[in-house]
Amino acid sequence: MPRPRLKICGLRQPAQAAAVALLGADAIGVIGVAGSPRYVDPAERQALFAAVQAAAPGCQRVLVVADPDGDALAQLGADRGHGILQLHGSESPQRCRELGEKLGCELWKALRIRSPEDLQRAAAYAEVVDALLLDAWLPDQLGGTGHPIPIDWLDQFQPPLPWWLAGGIRADRVAPVLARLSPTGLDASSGVERSPGDKDLELVAELVGAVGAAG
Repeated sequence: MPRPRLKICGLRQPAQAAAVALLGADAIGVIGVAGSPRYVDPAERQALFAAVQAAAPGCQRVLVVADPDGDALAQLGADRGHGILQLHGSESPQRCRELGEKLGCELWKALRIRSPEDLQRAAAYAEVVDALLLDAWLPDQLGGTGHPIPIDWLDQFQPPLPWWLAGGIRADRVAPVLARLSPTGLDASSGVERSPGDKDLELVAELVGAVGAAG
């Protein structure tokens, strides 16, 4: 099995984001959802993305938003430093298609899973986004909860496009997860933090090492 990719999400400081990229993360995520404890204001995002690009040009830069509309769209074009827009709200397949046409950047769609039946929604997005991200459903929280999806639900999950697994990803969970699943990538946030948005670089390094060893 090829090594899964690794995304570290919820960075808030340019220097720390650059350090995470240099440790070997394949992607970094910046939260553009107002109200999140990891939220980064639009005026501060480009400096953070620029720091990552300068440190590790191959590291993908992901902006996480939820149900963007109206004036917010002006902040989401590919000229704002990110190469990928991760949609973490209730965006329908049709809305994803519209956003892809308007913004011209790669799109990932997050699906919040609260039952095995929710996985059936994946097929509807196959033609309108470039990848899926699965995260556990919790009321009033869109992500970064640290709660894993029960692995039994995912044993037969084989979507028709790349997919990332989020929810409680830490170094000690990598081997058990990858022994049963073959995601395109793993997405970590709270599992490598001291506090929301403040990453522990030792934990990041341990996670990078665990993913490399598993591959």
